[in-house]
Amino acid sequence: MMKFPTLLLFLALIATGAAEAQKVRLIDAKATKETKALFQNLWQLSKKHTLFGHQHATEYGHGWAGEEGRSDVKSVTGSHPAVIGVDFSGFSGRSPEAIQKAMEAVRKNVVDTYNRGGVTTVAWHFHNPVSGGGFYWKDSVSLPAVRYIIPGGEAHEQYKRILERVGGWAHSIRGADGALAPVIFRPYHEFDGDWFWWGKAHTSREEFVQLWRFTVSYLRDSLRVHNFIYAFSPDNKFNSEAEFLERYPGDEWVDMVGMDNYADLGRDQYDLETAARKLKIVSDYAVKKGKLAAFTETGLESIPDTSWWTKTLLEVMKTGNMRLAYVLVWRNDVRSPTHYYAPFPGHSSVPDFLKFYQDPYTLFEKDLDDIYKRRKFLGIF
Repeated sequence: MMKFPTLLLFLALIATGAAEAQKVRLIDAKATKETKALFQNLWQLSKKHTLFGHQHATEYGHGWAGEEGRSDVKSVTGSHPAVIGVDFSGFSGRSPEAIQKAMEAVRKNVVDTYNRGGVTTVAWHFHNPVSGGGFYWKDSVSLPAVRYIIPGGEAHEQYKRILERVGGWAHSIRGADGALAPVIFRPYHEFDGDWFWWGKAHTSREEFVQLWRFTVSYLRDSLRVHNFIYAFSPDNKFNSEAEFLERYPGDEWVDMVGMDNYADLGRDQYDLETAARKLKIVSDYAVKKGKLAAFTETGLESIPDTSWWTKTLLEVMKTGNMRLAYVLVWRNDVRSPTHYYAPFPGHSSVPDFLKFYQDPYTLFEKDLDDIYKRRKFLGIF
């Protein structure tokens, strides 16, 4: 028989777990069970761990491309990153044949990652749909496309067709188990800078919020995409929660909040206190609102600081009891001798990266266990 104090503790734990379960929910009530499980498991894991991610990790790396089962991170540690970054950049602005090829390549990458038990996050370097200039803003070339593609804009129907392409792709990413693979979708990132056509200087707050809400609504409600987790991530140009939320579309439109920050971790300066303070703003908001938090992009190009992994990145993430679902460093270019953000065999930061890998705080793909199946905590989750 359960003793009375033990019973009270048990009931208190149930009540706490039930309250947390009520708060921590996806914005899509019809999300697939695998997507719900990923969301809940990332929430639980982030209490003690952070998943490590690398952009384009399994597509190509330092001096190689298109080799099945390879990543630079795996060559160094024996495991792929826990989170693989891919991009929808090839889903528009190209010939129909090139678009189809890009969609199939990303589909295969996502399915392979899902089948291995890893996690995918999708960025969108979206080529300007109404002018030249690509995804960057180019003076005297680019047009401020946001006002054209939101409802009522001249290119709104064109934008809907692009989203329909994304939606069709989302319905095609089925794993070996027959289920749709969940992905973390992170559109319109670094919107607080001016380098992209959706950046702050090229669209109003109201236009950006309308774009975000329409994008989520059209994918989720009209196209019935139920395997996306929606991530909101500015660059590091905020110093308070109010500034972080300046273009926030509302809690009912976001599942994950994040931050991209290269500048404070060695690109422009080593200011670990500032980096941690900004990341803490993100984490605290997520915990308060039942959202996931992530360090959505960072890194030090060429990694000239051989102790950067443990003395900079890990130190920042471990400051202030933050809860971060993942951290992602940028890509390793195939041809460039200097454009890389994760180590490869023979790189001078490998010994420190192996310490980073072995730290119980960090999780890599080999560390994940059925992340697409819901865990039960006192019968609640």
